[in-house]
Amino acid sequence: MSEGKTIRVCSFCAMDDSVEGIVFDEFGQCSCCRDALARGPHEWWPGPEGRRRTEAMVERLRAAGAGKPYDAMIGLSGGIDSAYLAHIAVRELGLRVLAVHVDGGWNSEPAVRNIESLVRGLDLDLYTYVVEWKEMRDLQVSFLRASVLNQDIPQDHVFFTTLYRTAEKFGIRHFLSGVNYSTESVVAPSFGFPYSDDVHLRGIHRRFGKVGLASYSVMPFYEFLWLTRVRKRLTVHRPLNYLAYNKDGAVDTLRRAYGWRDYGAKHSESRFTKFYQDVYLPRKFGYDKRRLHLSSLIVSGQLSREDALAELRSPPLSPEQARRDIRFVVKKLGLKPAELETLIAAPAVDHRDYPNQMRFIHALHGIKRIVRGIVGISPSDEARR
Repeated sequence: MSEGKTIRVCSFCAMDDSVEGIVFDEFGQCSCCRDALARGPHEWWPGPEGRRRTEAMVERLRAAGAGKPYDAMIGLSGGIDSAYLAHIAVRELGLRVLAVHVDGGWNSEPAVRNIESLVRGLDLDLYTYVVEWKEMRDLQVSFLRASVLNQDIPQDHVFFTTLYRTAEKFGIRHFLSGVNYSTESVVAPSFGFPYSDDVHLRGIHRRFGKVGLASYSVMPFYEFLWLTRVRKRLTVHRPLNYLAYNKDGAVDTLRRAYGWRDYGAKHSESRFTKFYQDVYLPRKFGYDKRRLHLSSLIVSGQLSREDALAELRSPPLSPEQARRDIRFVVKKLGLKPAELETLIAAPAVDHRDYPNQMRFIHALHGIKRIVRGIVGISPSDEARR
């Protein structure tokens, strides 16, 4: 963002033009929430249609799990969405699920407690994969040195790679995802970079890394396509989109049933993601990611625009909280405080300045859109398939 630029805030949600690509109409409404509102009828079914979809999903999962120990798999991060989904899947739908947790070395203490209490309370089988810390640390420092926007790629890539390969290992064909429209509908254009681009991940690590990735699980993009698009070995379901999912209601249920502990803002169950959202993004890119989260709640009717803007008037962290989080990250990554400050202050670099497969990925998306248009398949129809 250029210095001295006047910030324009959406007239409907809390998004502003601090992210490139946001467009405002003649009424001052931004393209992000307009797009989210238009997608709503095709992605969120909190009424009778949602109940019908839930029943069909449960029938399909039970048929696939017949004679096997599990009907489906679910990832547990210690966050609200996946925890509430596990509660619904077991307590209300009666499904047999294998819980999978990937420990990348950044679990907050409340998140660990939440996973433990949920596993005990639901009597879940838990499969945990612990990432080799020396490799994880080296990869994350490499991304900081690369000075790119999406610093969560090292975590996200190994998380999802592990989920797909665990499904293969246990012969599970269905995955229940906590991703949902109700709290995550608003997406900023040109924000982030796909975690699935292994060429990009390896390219940055080759440039800045010092430790070989011997055990860190990297999934080549062709394998990702093979498993998800060709063989379709794992079908992803988003059951929270079939419910009148409400974040505050979910937290209340989890507290009463499992002694749920608060870990802070959305995605802050990871100490690194908390630092990334609350310190790195605002200081390096002038962007407050709370705008995405709060705007999604506005779109789904869980929060007023006035309350969202009031929350945004205060910084994500107090100066002391920011210093504490920086001290933790510095110690965890084995950096000197001045070294991390230098990395944050360094000029931002576009992800595309490093090796990547974005032309190929964009081409595939283009082909997919063309095929949809020819055969008349909408995104919601494809999700049902």
